[in-house]
Amino acid sequence: MSTIAKVFATNNSFSALALRLPLGIIFAAHGAQKLFGWFGGYGLDGTGKWMASIGLEPGVLLAALSGSAEFFGGLFLILGLLTRPSALVLAVTMVVAIFSVHINNGLFMSNNGYEFGLALLAGALSLLISGGGRASADSIIANKI
Repeated sequence: MSTIAKVFATNNSFSALALRLPLGIIFAAHGAQKLFGWFGGYGLDGTGKWMASIGLEPGVLLAALSGSAEFFGGLFLILGLLTRPSALVLAVTMVVAIFSVHINNGLFMSNNGYEFGLALLAGALSLLISGGGRASADSIIANKI
């Protein structure tokens, strides 16, 4: 199997759809907050300044990278397009968020802990393993390769 075929390979189940859609919406919305200031976000400049304030430098570049990973990765999850590569990038983004922002606050979201990031990480890892499933653009492409 070629590398391209492996990227688009997926299981033949509809179960990934139940994970792709909510994760995609959540990630895309969070990315839109960082990039565009939508949904009450701070936009690229504000997010970049905050990232710099916690030691993530250069702040604006890292805000652009994390925001793009979340926004475009989320859109790709919704479509089921390049699901595995998108899930990998999103998983790495969540690991960075957990260990750079949330880990010292404990588990619970009420204390700005890592439980939400951990749930998103688990979902991304699941899609990395399974692929986009039957109801995905990846499945259509895989069938044509």
